[in-house]
Amino acid sequence: MIKRIVVKLDVIEAMLYYWQATKDKEKVGESYLNTIANFEEMKYIYDDEFNEESVRKVLSAISNRELLNSESRKSRKFWNNNMWMLEDLEYTNMMICPLKVMNLDSLIPKLNNSNYEELEVVFVPGHQDEYTIKDNKLIINFFRVKPDLYEDNKVTIGDNLLIDYIEEKLKEVL
Repeated sequence: MIKRIVVKLDVIEAMLYYWQATKDKEKVGESYLNTIANFEEMKYIYDDEFNEESVRKVLSAISNRELLNSESRKSRKFWNNNMWMLEDLEYTNMMICPLKVMNLDSLIPKLNNSNYEELEVVFVPGHQDEYTIKDNKLIINFFRVKPDLYEDNKVTIGDNLLIDYIEEKLKEVL
């Protein structure tokens, strides 16, 4: 039976610093880029085509204002998504703020037919997939979070409100 649902934003918090520093034309060190690439949560989006080195190369290219030279479609998509974050940090913050205060306790009774005691909702800066499920974890591509520009506190993924989307996908975890 589920006792708690945890929202994990560690990678997104690290990326927020990266996006802000890069926007301010500060140099982000390779060790910091490696730290981001080596976050446990990032491993959920890695495969034969896209891995820790892909993340490091893309973020390094952006930070150094170099063009990305990669044949990998996933690396190019990751580069594009990160460049989009740099265009408007106010919008980026509109994406992050609702996640920081999100409380999923209301979903616990709706998901009570589970062997898991804890579910995790992990946000990562992904490339292509909207979400992935691994064990008791729902991994959501942060770049798919869309705050409404005209209606405060309205956040969607696809056509669904964020909470509804999370509930629907957590049912797949069970």
